[in-house]
Amino acid sequence: MIRNLVEDHVIAAYEAMRPHFPDFCGCVLCRDDALVFALNRVPARYVSSLQGSVVTEFNLEKEQSRAPIEVAMMEGLRKISLAPRCGARGGARQQ
Repeated sequence: MIRNLVEDHVIAAYEAMRPHFPDFCGCVLCRDDALVFALNRVPARYVSSLQGSVVTEFNLEKEQSRAPIEVAMMEGLRKISLAPRCGARGGARQQ
């Protein structure tokens, strides 16, 4: 099975940073928009074997690999807070 391991790290960044953005809606549509925003701004790391997964995970755990993911996620949370496609305005709404 082919997987992009960066996706797991982007989801983890979203879950860690979401509480720090009270104006972010948090509905499924806004969550997915934030994930897509970040994933489109960081290089993918595809693997197809357990060995490749272990090596790639090790490299992704390094701070220099996490920083671009976290920056992209913060940027996405800010931008989507300003203009959520779900129509939420003026405060957080979470489903």
